[in-house]
Amino acid sequence: MTTAQEEIQQSKGFQSEWHKLRVNLLITNGWLKNLIKDFLDEYDITQQQFNILRILRGAKGEPLSTNDLSDRMIDKMSDASRIVDRLISKNLVRKNPCPHDGRKIQVFITDEGESLLSTIDAEMDAFDAKFDALSIEEASTLNQLLEKLRG
Repeated sequence: MTTAQEEIQQSKGFQSEWHKLRVNLLITNGWLKNLIKDFLDEYDITQQQFNILRILRGAKGEPLSTNDLSDRMIDKMSDASRIVDRLISKNLVRKNPCPHDGRKIQVFITDEGESLLSTIDAEMDAFDAKFDALSIEEASTLNQLLEKLRG
């Protein structure tokens, strides 16, 4: 196990436990993003594209606008319109003008998008094994603490 201090090769201690926590969360965020990126590279999609596909699958066939997608995305700084266009070029989603409001676009997941998610889901257990260092109880506690931290 590498400590946060070792990870960033810092010779002096942290200013406080809160400072150490902030750095630890940033290190862990980077670690997890890299794990997810490497995992999704095998399927030729990005984390943001994966997030949009999962959001659309969760809509159960109902269309969502790019604004709806932006609101639901984990990475709020993502450009949902640009990501949707990339997913269209991969034939994983399609979009149509909204029949009620011509200014809006409705986005749907395609059968190919559903199939890709099913393939990824089948491999997700192997990916989740990265978290085996924690027991179910520890994972539950950590989830509660992170949710508490976000308020």
